[in-house]
Amino acid sequence: MGHLIWLSPAQMRRIEPYFPLSHGIPRVDDRRIISGIIFVIKNGLRWRDAPKEYGPHKTIYNRFIRWSRLGVFNRIFSELAAKGGKPNELMIDATHLKAHRTAASLLKKGMFPDVSDAPKVG
Repeated sequence: MGHLIWLSPAQMRRIEPYFPLSHGIPRVDDRRIISGIIFVIKNGLRWRDAPKEYGPHKTIYNRFIRWSRLGVFNRIFSELAAKGGKPNELMIDATHLKAHRTAASLLKKGMFPDVSDAPKVG
């Protein structure tokens, strides 16, 4: 499948030093699982919707959760960012979350704490 994301061997060599050591039992192919994690997150998919080529969705999910709790991804990101030097340009993320239409009435009903310092109307 041409639309799948696969980390190159060079990319894997850059991040492998940050992987935790295996505890005697060989892990499932790191390249396949990490590529699956990236694919799922990049495309905003549910774990169970990961293409079969990346392996069982439960394995992809478990590796993501386990390594996230260990701080593996944070170390990878911070080290790669530190090695990159000062950026030539900065980007502003315009991502937003869409609230459900009933969310606006929660404050009026007293179901959502009012944390603003704005004067009360009415």
